[in-house]
Amino acid sequence: MLSLKLPRLVSIDQMPQVFHEQGILFGYRHPQSSATACVLSLFQMTNETLNIWTHLLPFWFFMWRFVTILYVTDVQNDSYSWPLLVYMSTSCVYPLVSSCAHTFSSMSKNVRHICYFLDYGAVNLFSLGSAFAYSAYAFPDTLVCTTFRDFYMTLAVLNTIISTGLSCYSRLGFAAGEADSFAPGEALYQAGRNVVSSHRKSMVWGWPSPARDSFLPVFLELQRPRLCKMLRVLAFAYPYTWDSLPIFYRLFLFPGENAQNEATVYHQKHMAMTLLASFFYSAHLPERLAPGCFDYIGHSHQLFHVCVILATHMQMEAILLDKNLRKEWILANSRTLSFPQIAGAILLCLIFSLSNIIYFSAALYRIPEPELHKKET
Repeated sequence: MLSLKLPRLVSIDQMPQVFHEQGILFGYRHPQSSATACVLSLFQMTNETLNIWTHLLPFWFFMWRFVTILYVTDVQNDSYSWPLLVYMSTSCVYPLVSSCAHTFSSMSKNVRHICYFLDYGAVNLFSLGSAFAYSAYAFPDTLVCTTFRDFYMTLAVLNTIISTGLSCYSRLGFAAGEADSFAPGEALYQAGRNVVSSHRKSMVWGWPSPARDSFLPVFLELQRPRLCKMLRVLAFAYPYTWDSLPIFYRLFLFPGENAQNEATVYHQKHMAMTLLASFFYSAHLPERLAPGCFDYIGHSHQLFHVCVILATHMQMEAILLDKNLRKEWILANSRTLSFPQIAGAILLCLIFSLSNIIYFSAALYRIPEPELHKKET
């Protein structure tokens, strides 16, 4: 009979610092888990399990919505629906990439960073998809034929590229640009291995913690965690703010009937859930107040995931309502985005965002790291 052994879990004091999560003490996976062990951990209660499932299950729901819309849309000829299809596709990509990032982030320190680089890229791509949908369907009447709308998508593309770079930078800091300068640290590390070989009992996955921290380069995420968090929040907040300016205008400044349609309530709910998600992401509550009590269920990142998915659902409903209720007016008073404009913007973002991710990922492998114990299988 075939039986599978679930991966062994460890506590925070057995993990390298880069894997530490504030207020989370138990339920960590081996820091060099195999891919098989990572997949098996989906069916084991770890401190990442609900992080994975709170995005993996919504991915299938959003995928079902996307396929349903594709089925009733004449993709080739209905140019009015193209921005919606872009938005729907990006709303499927980001939860899938997020769940994969949380699944495989325990394979190694470098893989962890790369997983989250890709996660940040997917989130920013979703931001671009939101901008496409807002530009096509949600602009208030008074802003449709303005210079602001003409440059709205251009700046949204630029924001996506900058935000991806800034969010990746928030993990590594100047370590990415100065990787070659760590050669002396590598020599110290090799010498340190010999010096501490007699202290095996205090080892944490192949290195005594004090020696490891002394000889290895410290990333921005470890050296200045508050600054790192602030940069990452900024990297996600300012594209969201720019994308949402038409919605802010509709909700708070525009007195016309456009602000009173059925989509308005969903826009309001989307905004409220986004603010709540930002709070959980930034505050690390409730686990910061009671370390160890919310390791498996109820910690801030799980709540953040739930709020983000609910916000996306509300946003999706609002965009679909705007698209249908305002179709005649928009087609009569506004020009739709052409295929070259849409494809060009997406391609530009993909090229530059992937270039950012590749640059920071390559920098990881120019920075020395200690040898760890054999992978957990």
